[in-house]
Amino acid sequence: MEASSKLVIVRGAGDLASGTIHALVRSGWPVIALEMEMPASIRRTVCFSEAVYDGEITVEGVTARLAASPEDALRIAGSGRAAVLVDPDCRFLEHVRPAVLVDAAMAKRNLGTNRDMAPLTIALGPGFTAGEDVDYVVETMRGPSLGCVLAQGTALPDTGVPGMVGGYTADRVIHAPAGGILRALRGIGDPIGKGETIAKIETGQGIVPVFAGISGVLRGLIRSGFPVKKGLKIADIDPRPGSVPLCYQISDKSRRIARSVLEIIEKGV
Repeated sequence: MEASSKLVIVRGAGDLASGTIHALVRSGWPVIALEMEMPASIRRTVCFSEAVYDGEITVEGVTARLAASPEDALRIAGSGRAAVLVDPDCRFLEHVRPAVLVDAAMAKRNLGTNRDMAPLTIALGPGFTAGEDVDYVVETMRGPSLGCVLAQGTALPDTGVPGMVGGYTADRVIHAPAGGILRALRGIGDPIGKGETIAKIETGQGIVPVFAGISGVLRGLIRSGFPVKKGLKIADIDPRPGSVPLCYQISDKSRRIARSVLEIIEKGV
């Protein structure tokens, strides 16, 4: 198969990856996102990874469609849409060498990305060394360094503490209190009160409720029916007044990172 000399491969199609995918497609770059068989995205309304389950999703005017094969992915990407291909091991690269590869999986460690995968390689966040693993690393930590492009060195290490939103950090994020099958009781965009039950987890020993730690709007919730492990991040509450529209918009953080990726690509290809 032959691919466009402008083809961009993005590993991952979650929250931050989707901001980058959106910016690239809007700028005319053909994009193929490589995803897991069962993505665990939280902000599902703005994640192109949802195409794996639903076949297609549109985020702020950009549509991503699930591809049945590498050939189908190339066809979709050439039509002005983003293609999503289930390919966690990057086997697609056995068929096509892209112009750019962006690792946006946000695994906080390198899952095998290296500089031989494309003429230009970029990684988002910690787990990579610019100039060694990839050509460039983009900082993903909120703060004055967000979006900074590193040609050498590493991004700031993951602190495990979510960025502050509306005066809250860890309290706005909900983790699974037990392992099992999650069943959603509320939906993204719903107003939520502190202590309210937003979901339940079906375990081998019974039902475990999932409570909201703060009041606000349910900005993100993992897909109902997903098999979760204890401690997995499963939901996100936005405490800011009037935040319902934000549930359906790419975040400011994601947009800032996307601008940096686009700048690297447009200067480096």
